[in-house]
Amino acid sequence: MLKKIKYFLRYLFISDEKYTKYKFKKYLHYDLNLINPKSFNQKLQWLKLYDRTPLHTKCADKFLVRDYIKNKIGEDYLIPLILVTKNPKEINKMKLPNYPVVVKPNHSRGAYIIKNKNDYTFKDLQEKLSKELKNNFYYRTREWQYKNIEPQIIVEKLLIDEQGSIPKDYKFLCMNGKAKLIQVDSNRLNNHQKTLYNTKWEKQNFEFNFPRGEDIERPSNLEEMIKVSEILAKDFIFVRVDLYTINKKIYFGELTFHPAGGFGWFKPKEVDFQLGEMLTLPKKKN
Repeated sequence: MLKKIKYFLRYLFISDEKYTKYKFKKYLHYDLNLINPKSFNQKLQWLKLYDRTPLHTKCADKFLVRDYIKNKIGEDYLIPLILVTKNPKEINKMKLPNYPVVVKPNHSRGAYIIKNKNDYTFKDLQEKLSKELKNNFYYRTREWQYKNIEPQIIVEKLLIDEQGSIPKDYKFLCMNGKAKLIQVDSNRLNNHQKTLYNTKWEKQNFEFNFPRGEDIERPSNLEEMIKVSEILAKDFIFVRVDLYTINKKIYFGELTFHPAGGFGWFKPKEVDFQLGEMLTLPKKKN
Protein backbone atom coordinates (compact mmCIF):
# COMPACT_ATOMS: atom_id res chain seq x y z
CA MET A 1 0.00 0.00 0.00
CA LEU A 2 2.83 2.42 0.92
CA LYS A 3 4.49 1.72 -2.43
CA LYS A 4 1.25 2.61 -4.26
CA ILE A 5 0.90 5.85 -2.29
CA LYS A 6 4.48 6.89 -3.10
CA TYR A 7 3.89 6.08 -6.77
CA PHE A 8 0.68 8.14 -6.80
CA LEU A 9 2.29 11.15 -5.12
CA ARG A 10 5.29 10.99 -7.44
CA TYR A 11 3.15 11.53 -10.53
CA LEU A 12 0.33 13.59 -9.03
CA PHE A 13 1.93 16.95 -9.66
CA ILE A 14 3.54 16.46 -13.07
CA SER A 15 1.77 17.76 -16.17
CA ASP A 16 -0.72 15.67 -18.09
CA GLU A 17 1.61 15.65 -21.08
CA LYS A 18 4.65 14.38 -19.17
CA TYR A 19 2.59 11.77 -17.35
CA THR A 20 1.00 10.56 -20.58
CA LYS A 21 4.34 10.29 -22.37
CA TYR A 22 5.76 8.25 -19.50
CA LYS A 23 2.80 5.86 -19.37
CA PHE A 24 2.70 5.53 -23.15
CA LYS A 25 6.32 4.42 -23.36
CA LYS A 26 5.87 2.10 -20.38
CA TYR A 27 2.85 0.27 -21.80
CA LEU A 28 3.35 0.42 -25.56
CA HIS A 29 7.16 0.49 -25.74
CA TYR A 30 7.47 3.29 -28.27
CA ASP A 31 7.55 7.07 -27.96
CA LEU A 32 4.45 9.24 -27.94
CA ASN A 33 4.65 11.71 -30.82
CA LEU A 34 2.29 14.60 -30.13
CA ILE A 35 3.66 16.91 -32.83
CA ASN A 36 2.87 14.53 -35.69
CA PRO A 37 0.90 11.59 -34.26
CA LYS A 38 0.53 8.64 -36.60
CA SER A 39 -0.75 5.62 -34.70
CA PHE A 40 -4.26 5.15 -33.36
CA ASN A 41 -3.02 5.28 -29.77
CA GLN A 42 -0.92 8.39 -30.43
CA LYS A 43 -3.96 10.13 -31.86
CA LEU A 44 -6.10 9.10 -28.90
CA GLN A 45 -3.50 10.67 -26.60
CA TRP A 46 -3.49 13.85 -28.70
CA LEU A 47 -7.27 14.03 -28.34
CA LYS A 48 -7.00 13.31 -24.62
CA LEU A 49 -4.68 16.28 -24.14
CA TYR A 50 -6.03 18.83 -26.61
CA ASP A 51 -9.68 18.02 -27.38
CA ARG A 52 -11.46 18.97 -24.16
CA THR A 53 -14.99 20.33 -23.99
CA PRO A 54 -17.81 20.42 -21.40
CA LEU A 55 -19.71 18.01 -23.66
CA HIS A 56 -16.98 15.40 -23.15
CA THR A 57 -17.48 15.64 -19.39
CA LYS A 58 -21.26 15.40 -19.68
CA CYS A 59 -21.10 12.36 -21.94
CA ALA A 60 -18.48 10.59 -19.78
CA ASP A 61 -20.88 10.91 -16.84
CA LYS A 62 -22.97 7.73 -16.95
CA PHE A 63 -25.93 9.60 -15.46
CA LEU A 64 -25.84 12.93 -17.32
CA VAL A 65 -25.20 11.22 -20.66
CA ARG A 66 -28.79 9.98 -20.48
CA ASP A 67 -30.01 13.52 -21.24
CA TYR A 68 -27.69 13.67 -24.26
CA ILE A 69 -29.04 10.34 -25.55
CA LYS A 70 -32.63 11.40 -24.96
CA ASN A 71 -32.14 14.58 -26.99
CA LYS A 72 -30.17 12.89 -29.78
CA ILE A 73 -32.03 9.64 -30.44
CA GLY A 74 -34.85 9.43 -27.88
CA GLU A 75 -35.36 7.90 -24.45
CA ASP A 76 -36.55 4.57 -25.90
CA TYR A 77 -32.87 3.67 -26.32
CA LEU A 78 -32.11 4.13 -22.61
CA ILE A 79 -31.79 1.23 -20.18
CA PRO A 80 -34.42 1.67 -17.42
CA LEU A 81 -32.97 3.69 -14.51
CA ILE A 82 -33.91 2.52 -11.01
CA LEU A 83 -31.91 4.67 -8.61
CA VAL A 84 -29.39 7.52 -8.42
CA THR A 85 -27.71 8.24 -5.10
CA LYS A 86 -24.60 9.61 -3.41
CA ASN A 87 -25.13 7.35 -0.41
CA PRO A 88 -23.72 3.80 -0.77
CA LYS A 89 -25.96 2.61 2.08
CA GLU A 90 -28.97 3.15 -0.18
CA ILE A 91 -27.75 0.21 -2.24
CA ASN A 92 -29.58 -2.33 -0.13
CA LYS A 93 -32.21 -5.03 -0.24
CA MET A 94 -35.05 -2.64 0.58
CA LYS A 95 -34.24 -0.15 -2.19
CA LEU A 96 -33.65 -2.57 -5.05
CA PRO A 97 -36.36 -4.28 -7.12
CA ASN A 98 -37.05 -8.00 -7.33
CA TYR A 99 -35.27 -8.42 -10.65
CA PRO A 100 -31.59 -8.33 -11.73
CA VAL A 101 -29.83 -4.95 -11.72
CA VAL A 102 -26.41 -3.49 -12.39
CA VAL A 103 -24.85 -1.01 -9.97
CA LYS A 104 -22.09 1.33 -11.13
CA PRO A 105 -20.38 4.61 -10.31
CA ASN A 106 -21.15 7.35 -12.82
CA HIS A 107 -17.61 8.73 -12.84
CA SER A 108 -15.38 5.72 -13.49
CA ARG A 109 -15.25 2.24 -14.94
CA GLY A 110 -16.59 -0.94 -13.44
CA ALA A 111 -19.99 -2.36 -12.57
CA TYR A 112 -21.55 -4.76 -10.07
CA ILE A 113 -24.22 -7.23 -11.15
CA ILE A 114 -26.90 -8.25 -8.67
CA LYS A 115 -29.04 -11.07 -10.06
CA ASN A 116 -30.80 -11.94 -6.82
CA LYS A 117 -30.79 -9.35 -4.05
CA ASN A 118 -31.76 -11.97 -1.47
CA ASP A 119 -28.45 -13.78 -2.02
CA TYR A 120 -26.26 -10.68 -2.08
CA THR A 121 -23.89 -9.33 0.58
CA PHE A 122 -24.53 -5.59 0.45
CA LYS A 123 -22.06 -4.56 3.14
CA ASP A 124 -19.07 -5.45 0.96
CA LEU A 125 -20.57 -3.64 -2.02
CA GLN A 126 -21.32 -0.55 0.03
CA GLU A 127 -17.71 -0.41 1.22
CA LYS A 128 -16.42 -0.71 -2.35
CA LEU A 129 -18.76 1.99 -3.59
CA SER A 130 -17.80 4.28 -0.72
CA LYS A 131 -14.16 4.05 -1.82
CA GLU A 132 -15.12 4.57 -5.47
CA LEU A 133 -16.96 7.80 -4.64
CA LYS A 134 -13.78 9.22 -3.13
CA ASN A 135 -11.65 8.44 -6.17
CA ASN A 136 -11.13 10.74 -9.14
CA PHE A 137 -10.70 8.52 -12.18
CA TYR A 138 -8.91 11.33 -14.02
CA TYR A 139 -5.67 10.68 -12.12
CA ARG A 140 -5.41 7.09 -13.35
CA THR A 141 -5.12 7.88 -17.06
CA ARG A 142 -5.32 11.71 -17.17
CA GLU A 143 -8.56 11.55 -19.13
CA TRP A 144 -9.72 15.09 -18.45
CA GLN A 145 -13.41 14.42 -19.05
CA TYR A 146 -13.61 12.50 -15.75
CA LYS A 147 -12.01 15.21 -13.63
CA ASN A 148 -15.08 17.33 -12.91
CA ILE A 149 -17.80 14.68 -12.78
CA GLU A 150 -19.78 14.78 -9.54
CA PRO A 151 -19.54 11.20 -8.19
CA GLN A 152 -22.80 9.30 -7.82
CA ILE A 153 -24.04 5.72 -7.90
CA ILE A 154 -26.57 4.63 -10.49
CA VAL A 155 -28.65 1.47 -10.61
CA GLU A 156 -30.07 0.23 -13.90
CA LYS A 157 -32.08 -2.80 -14.88
CA LEU A 158 -29.80 -5.63 -15.98
CA LEU A 159 -30.36 -6.48 -19.63
CA ILE A 160 -30.97 -10.16 -20.31
CA ASP A 161 -30.98 -11.58 -23.85
CA GLU A 162 -33.22 -14.23 -25.41
CA GLN A 163 -31.04 -17.03 -23.98
CA GLY A 164 -31.22 -15.63 -20.45
CA SER A 165 -27.63 -14.34 -20.58
CA ILE A 166 -26.03 -10.92 -20.38
CA PRO A 167 -26.13 -9.64 -23.99
CA LYS A 168 -23.10 -9.08 -26.15
CA ASP A 169 -21.64 -5.59 -26.06
CA TYR A 170 -21.36 -4.03 -29.55
CA LYS A 171 -18.84 -1.19 -29.54
CA PHE A 172 -18.76 1.07 -32.61
CA LEU A 173 -15.45 2.85 -33.11
CA CYS A 174 -16.47 6.09 -34.81
CA MET A 175 -13.85 8.30 -36.45
CA ASN A 176 -14.76 11.75 -37.74
CA GLY A 177 -18.44 10.91 -37.40
CA LYS A 178 -18.35 7.56 -39.22
CA ALA A 179 -18.38 4.04 -37.80
CA LYS A 180 -15.20 2.30 -38.95
CA LEU A 181 -14.93 -0.80 -36.77
CA ILE A 182 -17.21 -2.81 -34.53
CA GLN A 183 -15.81 -4.49 -31.45
CA VAL A 184 -17.88 -7.25 -29.89
CA ASP A 185 -17.08 -8.11 -26.28
CA SER A 186 -18.05 -11.52 -24.95
CA ASN A 187 -17.39 -13.66 -21.86
CA ARG A 188 -16.53 -10.55 -19.87
CA LEU A 189 -17.02 -12.24 -16.50
CA ASN A 190 -14.64 -15.18 -16.94
CA ASN A 191 -12.73 -15.23 -20.25
CA HIS A 192 -12.92 -11.76 -21.77
CA GLN A 193 -12.55 -11.77 -25.55
CA LYS A 194 -12.87 -9.14 -28.27
CA THR A 195 -13.82 -9.84 -31.86
CA LEU A 196 -13.56 -7.02 -34.38
CA TYR A 197 -15.46 -6.49 -37.63
CA ASN A 198 -15.72 -3.80 -40.25
CA THR A 199 -19.12 -2.30 -41.05
CA LYS A 200 -19.69 -5.02 -43.68
CA TRP A 201 -19.35 -7.56 -40.87
CA GLU A 202 -16.07 -8.95 -42.15
CA LYS A 203 -13.99 -10.32 -39.28
CA GLN A 204 -10.69 -8.52 -38.73
CA ASN A 205 -7.50 -10.51 -38.28
CA PHE A 206 -6.00 -8.71 -35.28
CA GLU A 207 -6.32 -8.47 -31.50
CA PHE A 208 -6.86 -5.38 -29.38
CA ASN A 209 -6.06 -5.58 -25.67
CA PHE A 210 -7.71 -9.02 -25.33
CA PRO A 211 -7.59 -12.32 -27.26
CA ARG A 212 -9.71 -12.54 -30.40
CA GLY A 213 -12.97 -14.37 -29.80
CA GLU A 214 -15.11 -16.76 -31.77
CA ASP A 215 -17.16 -15.77 -34.82
CA ILE A 216 -20.20 -13.68 -33.92
CA GLU A 217 -23.40 -13.83 -35.90
CA ARG A 218 -24.17 -10.61 -37.75
CA PRO A 219 -26.94 -8.73 -35.93
CA SER A 220 -30.11 -8.48 -38.00
CA ASN A 221 -30.37 -4.77 -37.15
CA LEU A 222 -26.72 -3.92 -37.81
CA GLU A 223 -27.57 -1.07 -40.19
CA GLU A 224 -29.78 0.55 -37.57
CA MET A 225 -27.06 0.25 -34.94
CA ILE A 226 -24.55 1.87 -37.31
CA LYS A 227 -27.00 4.70 -37.96
CA VAL A 228 -27.55 5.26 -34.24
CA SER A 229 -23.83 5.21 -33.48
CA GLU A 230 -23.09 7.77 -36.20
CA ILE A 231 -25.80 10.13 -34.93
CA LEU A 232 -24.18 10.02 -31.50
CA ALA A 233 -20.69 10.41 -32.98
CA LYS A 234 -21.36 13.60 -34.94
CA ASP A 235 -20.23 15.91 -32.14
CA PHE A 236 -16.87 14.21 -31.64
CA ILE A 237 -13.64 13.58 -33.55
CA PHE A 238 -13.45 10.10 -32.07
CA VAL A 239 -15.87 8.22 -29.84
CA ARG A 240 -16.69 4.60 -29.16
CA VAL A 241 -20.44 4.08 -28.98
CA ASP A 242 -21.49 1.03 -26.97
CA LEU A 243 -24.83 -0.55 -27.82
CA TYR A 244 -26.82 -3.67 -26.95
CA THR A 245 -29.54 -5.35 -28.97
CA ILE A 246 -32.27 -7.66 -27.64
CA ASN A 247 -35.12 -8.90 -29.84
CA LYS A 248 -34.02 -6.27 -32.40
CA LYS A 249 -34.45 -3.49 -29.84
CA ILE A 250 -31.34 -1.32 -29.39
CA TYR A 251 -30.17 -0.07 -26.01
CA PHE A 252 -27.47 2.52 -25.35
CA GLY A 253 -24.57 1.49 -23.13
CA GLU A 254 -22.04 4.33 -22.89
CA LEU A 255 -19.73 6.67 -24.79
CA THR A 256 -15.98 6.17 -24.48
CA PHE A 257 -13.49 8.71 -25.81
CA HIS A 258 -10.17 6.95 -25.24
CA PRO A 259 -10.49 3.14 -25.30
CA ALA A 260 -8.04 1.51 -22.86
CA GLY A 261 -6.96 5.04 -21.97
CA GLY A 262 -5.06 5.19 -25.26
CA PHE A 263 -2.67 2.52 -23.99
CA GLY A 264 -4.24 -0.57 -25.59
CA TRP A 265 -1.96 -3.08 -27.32
CA PHE A 266 -2.49 -4.42 -30.82
CA LYS A 267 -1.40 -7.75 -32.22
CA PRO A 268 0.17 -7.43 -34.71
CA LYS A 269 1.62 -4.06 -33.61
CA GLU A 270 1.44 -2.45 -37.07
CA VAL A 271 -2.37 -2.38 -36.82
CA ASP A 272 -1.97 0.52 -34.39
CA PHE A 273 -0.57 2.62 -37.26
CA GLN A 274 -2.97 1.25 -39.87
CA LEU A 275 -5.96 2.32 -37.78
CA GLY A 276 -4.28 5.65 -37.15
CA GLU A 277 -4.53 6.41 -40.86
CA MET A 278 -8.33 6.21 -40.58
CA LEU A 279 -8.59 9.00 -37.99
CA THR A 280 -8.08 12.63 -39.01
CA LEU A 281 -7.15 15.12 -36.31
CA PRO A 282 -7.87 18.85 -36.44
CA LYS A 283 -5.05 21.36 -36.28
CA LYS A 284 -3.96 22.12 -32.75
CA LYS A 285 -5.14 25.53 -31.56
CA ASN A 286 -2.50 27.79 -30.07
